[in-house]
Amino acid sequence: MLGEKIRLKRIEKAMSLKDLAVASGLTSGFISQIERDLAEPSITSLRKIAEALEVAVFHFFIEEMHENPVVRKNERQPIQFPGSKVSYELLSPDLNRQMETFLGKLEPGGVTCDEPMAHAGEEVIFVLEGEMQIRIGNTSYNLSEGDTIYYYANIPHQIVNPGKQLLRFLSTITPPRF
Repeated sequence: MLGEKIRLKRIEKAMSLKDLAVASGLTSGFISQIERDLAEPSITSLRKIAEALEVAVFHFFIEEMHENPVVRKNERQPIQFPGSKVSYELLSPDLNRQMETFLGKLEPGGVTCDEPMAHAGEEVIFVLEGEMQIRIGNTSYNLSEGDTIYYYANIPHQIVNPGKQLLRFLSTITPPRF
């Protein structure tokens, strides 16, 4: 299903496998394997593909768009990356708005991406539970429950859970690009 959504968006954008490979910095062969569901992309690879296709990562996981402004707890769109210690739930009704809000969960020792990544826009994160170390550019910040950070997302950033308990955080991004 993930591979099919990537392929359909690539075709919609009139991009060849080679075009997407160049734009994402990945190989055509790897993207082909992803599209045929023979390979699972890492968070970093999926973010590169989404950026190249000019969509939010959540685009590949959302089943349907909602006109209802309410998102019930049992109706959240989840994202769980295979073999990863991070998961997300979309709290916004859809990605057709000016902002996107999600709940992130990061297991102890986990990271949100293999290498710091950048995307267009601005982001604010509120730590609900646990400890967060966030690297933005060359600076690292340590946050605890109740702390908030606001930053320009075009600066490469990465979140780490240095603690011994689950890290839960809310993140709002504008425009929707995660």
